[in-house]
Amino acid sequence: MAGTVITVAQQKGGAGKTTLVAHLAVAMRQLGRTVALLDIDPQGSLSHWYAARGKVMEDTGLTHGHVAGWRTAGEVDRLARHHDIVLIDSPPHAETEARIAVRAAKLVLVPVQPSPMDLWATKPTLDLAAQEKKQVVVVLNRVPPRGKVADEMIAEIIALGADVADARIGNRIGYAGALLRGRSVTEGARPTVASREVQALAREVLGRCGG
Repeated sequence: MAGTVITVAQQKGGAGKTTLVAHLAVAMRQLGRTVALLDIDPQGSLSHWYAARGKVMEDTGLTHGHVAGWRTAGEVDRLARHHDIVLIDSPPHAETEARIAVRAAKLVLVPVQPSPMDLWATKPTLDLAAQEKKQVVVVLNRVPPRGKVADEMIAEIIALGADVADARIGNRIGYAGALLRGRSVTEGARPTVASREVQALAREVLGRCGG
């Protein structure tokens, strides 16, 4: 039985796609799933993180691939045959590759920062998922600790016809710091607010995919 493919897509750059993929991958592995990463973003940020991870641990606990263009669909199929979860980090501003990644997915996660510009720029990604008839969930990312902006964003996103994840990712320096070391926030010696956020999102995403 093929594994579940989850594509993280957002046509606006800088929304935190790679951060989300990396931290979710580790959290899902810790929940007992076999996880493969597929980087189809020409910038290769996820691949850089994976390389850093390989320098600090003998066994990364994850499988990694980096392809683009017409090879994407075949690589997704190959990884899905051998893993419970395939997480795809898709490129911004690339209609063809993004469409292939969305088409291959069971679930599309769309990270959105709580700002009007990010909200307005999200509609093309939501439209793409709708065209491909894919389940889409918006993940509020880099949410500030105070203010009503996030709640207002949720109302606006729902008005666009999209579902919003219950779990949110806060605006915390720990996310970037962990990635720089090839790690995830869930791999620290002690639980943190950031690690609990990621674990909650990982459990929710797996639940939405049927476990």
